[in-house]
Amino acid sequence: MMRHEDIWRAIDTLAAERGLSTSGLARSAGLDPTSFNPSKRRGSDGKLRWPSTESIAKILMATGSGLDAFAGLVLGARTLPPARAAARRVPVIGLAQAGQDGFFDDAGYPAGGGWDHVALPRTEAALADDPHAFGLTIHGNSMEPVYREGDIIVVSPAAPVRAGDRVVVRTGAGEVMAKLLQRRNAQRVELASFNPDHKLLVFPADQIAAIHRIVWATQ
Repeated sequence: MMRHEDIWRAIDTLAAERGLSTSGLARSAGLDPTSFNPSKRRGSDGKLRWPSTESIAKILMATGSGLDAFAGLVLGARTLPPARAAARRVPVIGLAQAGQDGFFDDAGYPAGGGWDHVALPRTEAALADDPHAFGLTIHGNSMEPVYREGDIIVVSPAAPVRAGDRVVVRTGAGEVMAKLLQRRNAQRVELASFNPDHKLLVFPADQIAAIHRIVWATQ
């Protein structure tokens, strides 16, 4: 029989395997950071609360863990199988944070200690050879329905970028946004949104500091 405490212990173990707190695990999966806090495990009436199947699915996707491995934790395994525990981790911050000083070095790569992390399956070939890959948490609705508030996207600075790609753009003024690269030439860059309520953005090419292709998302 599956017990309430076994499910929560499995979530705690999954977080510990990734070097995360339960809040960090929730955040890496695009959930409310308090989703797995002890205070959320019982209601105000003292009755036991169970994590939703959706939240479990999201943390398994975010950590690259399989359902079988998680079931093993529920049944009493102390650790994940080695192959799963070795999933690659990349740094993650919010889009708003990415526009602030201190998060990137002079070459435009992740720097400093203010990053969280998300674990990715090693099957992500686009990331395998790029040590500078990093993730961003979506804010706003400009990319709905493809990317929603709280989704984590991962970009690879090493990946080639072409018109039509989903990209993250950083301007010289420090603004960072997830967009669809509509057109780019020596004079200007045109950026579209999936949400039709948001208009096309056009920037002079010399105002764009970086354009990186989105290669993975926690959806």
